[in-house]
Amino acid sequence: MVAAGHEVLSVYTQPDRPKGRGQELAMSPVKQAALRLGLPVEQPERIRREASVAVLRALAPDVMVIVGYGQLIAQEIIDIPRYGIINVHGSLLPKYRGAGPIQWAIANGETVTGVTTMRIDAGLDTGAMLLKAETAIDKAENAVELGERLSKLGAELLIETLRNPGMVGTPQDSSQATHAPILTKQDGAIDWNWPAKLIHDRTRGFYPWPGSSTVFRDQTLRIWKTQVCEEMTDVEPGRVLGAKGPLKVACGQGTMLELLEVQQEGRKRVSATDFRNGLRIVDNEILGA
Repeated sequence: MVAAGHEVLSVYTQPDRPKGRGQELAMSPVKQAALRLGLPVEQPERIRREASVAVLRALAPDVMVIVGYGQLIAQEIIDIPRYGIINVHGSLLPKYRGAGPIQWAIANGETVTGVTTMRIDAGLDTGAMLLKAETAIDKAENAVELGERLSKLGAELLIETLRNPGMVGTPQDSSQATHAPILTKQDGAIDWNWPAKLIHDRTRGFYPWPGSSTVFRDQTLRIWKTQVCEEMTDVEPGRVLGAKGPLKVACGQGTMLELLEVQQEGRKRVSATDFRNGLRIVDNEILGA
C-alpha cells in the first residue's frame, strides 16, 4: 500500500507476544514492517474497547484494510471509514469462510483456489465480494507454499481494489458457502481407513501445524511428506509395505501411500528410507493405534 502511493495513517496489529524457548516478547511481522516504513503502530489488546474506537474515529480514514487480524470487528468500527473495511481472504468466497481457508482447501483436495477482496460486515466472512483472483493448487503443494503464493496474489488484488474502493460489491450466495474452521490438534490424526489421496491432501494442508501423525511401536510418528502410489493392494489398511524399497502403507479402498519424510517421537525429521533402515522395519508392521 505504501509502495502504491497510499497514505497509511496507522497500522494496527496484535500486542507483542512471548515467543521461543526464552519466551521473550516478539513483534509481529506487521509491526516490524510498519516500523521499518516509519508508520505509527497501535497494539490494543481489544480493538472493540471504547478508547480504541475513539482513536479510530479521530483518524477519520477513507478506508480500512484488514488481513488476518485475529479479532472480531464491531459494527461501530465498520461504520467509521467512508468506503468501509476491505478484507483480503485466502479463498474464492463463499467457499471456505473462516480461519483456515488455505489449509482446508488443500485438505479437501481442491485443485483451484484464490483470493477474494470483500467489504466486511458483522458476519464471519459474509460481506459483499469486490474482486477475485484464481490460482491452481499443485498436487504436491503444502499450506505454507500455497500461502506464500496467495500472499503475493492477495497484495496485488488489494492494490487493484483500492483503485476504486467504493465499487459496488457482489453479495455472496450463502447456499454455496463452506466453512474452514480453526485447526485443532485432533485434525492431524491419520485414519488409515481413509483413501491414500485424502491422507496425502490432509498432510499437505495441515503442514506444519497440526501436521499429520500416527502411532508406530507405541510412539507418535509424525508424517511430514507423502505421495500417492498408483498401484493398489488388498492388504489391511495401516499395514507397512516395503521393508525393502520405498516405504509404503496400505490405506482404505485398496490404495497405497508412500511415506517420504517422517519424524519419530523425540527424534529429528528424516527420510522414510533412513527411518525404515534405522528401525529395521519389516513388512506388515502396523501403523495406527
